[in-house]
Amino acid sequence: MPPNLTGYYRFVSQKNMEDYLQALNISMPLRKIALLLKPDKEIDHQGNHMIVKTLSTFRNYVLEFEVGVEFEEDLSIMDGRKCQTIVTWEEEQLVCVQKGEVPNRGWRHWLEGENLYLGKPAAMS
Repeated sequence: MPPNLTGYYRFVSQKNMEDYLQALNISMPLRKIALLLKPDKEIDHQGNHMIVKTLSTFRNYVLEFEVGVEFEEDLSIMDGRKCQTIVTWEEEQLVCVQKGEVPNRGWRHWLEGENLYLGKPAAMS
């Protein structure tokens, strides 16, 4: 059974973030901004319904979805694109795959103790 991710998670550190953003083909100006940010995450996890808020001093982003149900995600405020997104569980990790004009996009969240981690899906490695 997957963990309940409900909680508020404060930014602690970033490792390999520039490499991760470059692998996602994020433009240099957006990478530089992203590396300056220290975003927190607030997650409301009720069964298969989730709301994930990424909160920073620059911009906030709210993602609301049903686990396992594909939806159109509008990322125009982040990097100017829209995509088809599906978020599923792989064991105890929440995995997002984004399909659109830019290939190999997505993310993975998991808990270790009380810390929330963000990484790229195994398919992007």
